[in-house]
Amino acid sequence: MGTNKALGQHWLKNRAILEEIAELAKSEVRTCVEIGPGLGTLTSSLLKRFDRVIAVEYDARLAENLPKSFPGKNLEVVNEDILQFDFGRITEPYVVAGNIPYYITSPIIEKLLKLENLPERIVLLIQKEVAERIADKKETQLSLLVKNRAEIELGPVVKRAEFTPPPKVDSQVIVLMPHAPVVDDEVFRLVKIGFRAPRKKLVHNLATIKPKPEVEQILRELGISPDARPGDLGLKEWGRLYDISKTCKKCEF
Repeated sequence: MGTNKALGQHWLKNRAILEEIAELAKSEVRTCVEIGPGLGTLTSSLLKRFDRVIAVEYDARLAENLPKSFPGKNLEVVNEDILQFDFGRITEPYVVAGNIPYYITSPIIEKLLKLENLPERIVLLIQKEVAERIADKKETQLSLLVKNRAEIELGPVVKRAEFTPPPKVDSQVIVLMPHAPVVDDEVFRLVKIGFRAPRKKLVHNLATIKPKPEVEQILRELGISPDARPGDLGLKEWGRLYDISKTCKKCEF
């Protein structure tokens, strides 16, 4: 069976790695939502560990064929875009697993972490560089969003040669354990402004909404260097920066 390059599909063929991904997803929870099952290679491993697997597949042909590979199994295949899928229909505790297309990694992670009925665990195979950036102390908008809503663990690295067809980069498993937000979502309005030009000093980005000398004074009051760049600030520092802007009228952004 062929692949759909337009959808960013690359099939992982190493059975040992597939088993490892499914094992990382395993918990006392008995339901798993799989994103992009494709040919069902990971689905097979998940069905060994979960009583129920809901596989959300965008490709209509693959969605139609998948159940034929697992007769008698408690597998529900939904032919839908994962970004449109209604997780509210799932009433029991569940986990999420999948080998997801690189080009929609951020929207998928953001959707999963902002669900009202949060999954208990999320195990995704994504681009290695993105996984590293999410876990790194040097922050990005995505890493801050993830750290605000989940604990992060990095799993095994998967070389590009393990896929058919091979992508241009290596992949890595990332495991997220969702939790309640550490800071309010309103903080991310300020984060977005601060990351307007990520390589510039933070003071220059924030000076687009407040005079530079005042921004520098606010940063000093928080113990943040005026030379800091957006990625130098952790989640709690962004929270403090936002808080001072709310409690001090002359400091308000």
